[in-house]
Amino acid sequence: MTTLTPHDRPGTPADGTTARAAATARTAASADAAPPQAAPADAAAPADADALIAALRAEIDGLDERIIALVRSRMAVSARIQEARITAGGRRVHLSREMEVLARFRAELGGHGTTLAMTLLELSRGARHPYGA
Repeated sequence: MTTLTPHDRPGTPADGTTARAAATARTAASADAAPPQAAPADAAAPADADALIAALRAEIDGLDERIIALVRSRMAVSARIQEARITAGGRRVHLSREMEVLARFRAELGGHGTTLAMTLLELSRGARHPYGA
């Protein structure tokens, strides 16, 4: 049977230490080294970031205004549908249609889409809601 010396074993340092001991020694040596120097701070970067954030927030505010206007339009159309349905002797709420809306939002936006659709449906049911059109 052949006995392997530290020089013959793959991954064993020539001084006979184990690979783990050698890695620990390297880690300790690197901890004693000077910390890396930070890049000089660019004073313009935070101002640029602030300006970008402000611009993007303004864009979101514009989108929110459009979303609110669309929700109000949806509420108005829904009220007309409910009125027509009730006038024709039907029910104000059509559950199978609501299920279609829920499924579409879920398919497009996942679980949060369902929550959004539920909120839109509640808003669109009309007079019972304090935000009715």
